[in-house]
Amino acid sequence: MRRLWFLALLTVLLVIPQPAQAETASWDQPGPFSVVTEALDAGHTVFRPADLGGGRHPVIVWGNGTGAIPAVYAPLLRHLASHGFVVAAANTPNSGTGQDMLAGARTLVAENSRPGSKYYGRIDTAHVGATGHSQGGGGAIAAGADPLVTTTVPIEPGPLGSVPALHGPVFFLGGQFDTIVLPGLLVIPRYYAASHVPAVYGELAGATHFTPAGDGGGFRGAITAWFSYWLKRDAQARGVFFGPGCTLCADPAWSKVLRNTKALEV
Repeated sequence: MRRLWFLALLTVLLVIPQPAQAETASWDQPGPFSVVTEALDAGHTVFRPADLGGGRHPVIVWGNGTGAIPAVYAPLLRHLASHGFVVAAANTPNSGTGQDMLAGARTLVAENSRPGSKYYGRIDTAHVGATGHSQGGGGAIAAGADPLVTTTVPIEPGPLGSVPALHGPVFFLGGQFDTIVLPGLLVIPRYYAASHVPAVYGELAGATHFTPAGDGGGFRGAITAWFSYWLKRDAQARGVFFGPGCTLCADPAWSKVLRNTKALEV
């Protein structure tokens, strides 16, 4: 009798829909490309697919937090490169103006047109993203005002850069327990200032100001998905942020998700 009861319970459990995995899980995992890290020029370190064949690769420019260098974030930058992006990280520990970040993108654009360059004909110059952490997040906003930049992901951003000057979609990231760049005081107001472009705010539950260091922690998958949609038009990545089935919105790993009117229209 007890065995029959157990089998009946097992049958019920099998037919009850199980909770979905975190929506950014597939983007959280390494991509299909092996990665090379090397100097791009005197001011930038590049993280790129080892094999640049098979089409053109979108660019991501990176800005470090105050006092940091690309090595602090190398696992995250290698992760992005494994998904097919060419990542140009400014070597400077003071990237808040965004100019050093933009210089990396311009170097890659120039190399794309230079016969004999390993990047010749391999860079998707029409799809450039800007991201960075803390001061580098402010730098990403500053860089995002440039026509070269397609989309921006400020991670726990410092106060630099003009949000009204952004011309492309933006994904603001905050940490629930960040006591340096407080989300409610310093990040969410900047999200509300981006009413002229598609804007999303994601606040990672339990994250501190130092969570993005290393491999990006819980931010990694969402960052990768955002760039995969806006720089590669990956249809699967769209559902993470947009439409009625927005999976980021329902993921308990995120303590708050906001989408403005223009994001709801995507």
